[in-house]
Amino acid sequence: MSFRSAIPRFPRSEPKASGEDHELAGFTLIEIMAVVLIIGLLTAVVGTAIFGQIDRARVTTAKAQMKNIEAALDFYRMDSGRYPTTEQGLDALVHQPSTEPVPRQYRPEGYLHGGKVPPDPWGVPYEYQAPGQRNTYSFDIWSFGADGQPGGKDVDADIGNWSEDSAN
Repeated sequence: MSFRSAIPRFPRSEPKASGEDHELAGFTLIEIMAVVLIIGLLTAVVGTAIFGQIDRARVTTAKAQMKNIEAALDFYRMDSGRYPTTEQGLDALVHQPSTEPVPRQYRPEGYLHGGKVPPDPWGVPYEYQAPGQRNTYSFDIWSFGADGQPGGKDVDADIGNWSEDSAN
């Protein structure tokens, strides 16, 4: 028994044309492991790029959701003459407030489609303050980002309805 015949081989789909024994025409375990390793490395590289895109997509989604909530808050203001107070919160967009100041007019269907305030892309309720610290004549609405904590960088940074220039 030679060394070559002692290595387990896995059959190829077709025998070699060189006339070798069909039993020797296959892939060694080392060859298969090399291919699996290469596929694993490619998956890791592509996976990392995809997860980075997912994080950026969540930030973009948060900004888009805040724009929709801002529009709903503007409609609320047109009907009631003011924005909801911090205590009334964003819930005032889907349920008529019963605490002062009670809106003069209120749409029976509320101001947001679906009858609920959407959470941020990380599943946490948006923060709301009126009047805002950054938008002193209107309101601040923000998400604490991926980490759920104030501050941060990249996807962990706070995302708010204030301009990028004034953000911390």
